[in-house]
Amino acid sequence: MRKILFTAALLITLAGAAQAETIKATVNGLVCSFCATGIEKTFKAQPAVANVKVDLENKLVTIDTKSLQGLDDATITKLLTDAGYTVTDIKREK
Repeated sequence: MRKILFTAALLITLAGAAQAETIKATVNGLVCSFCATGIEKTFKAQPAVANVKVDLENKLVTIDTKSLQGLDDATITKLLTDAGYTVTDIKREK
């Protein structure tokens, strides 16, 4: 019985971790549609990314990940700083 309960708890935990998530990065330096296009191309090339949207007015990059895949804060920050932008905040939603 313990083994069944443990297995069930483990599966529930893994199922929660395996869900896709939405990541919102606030970025300084976004000023034009060329910036947005470059960021979209950069993130769409990442295997874990399902969709990316850049909001120039709010300086926000929204990244939707694929199920069973993730993108850590360090990778997001590196991709954006390598492109010439400054990341000021990263928030995650499930």
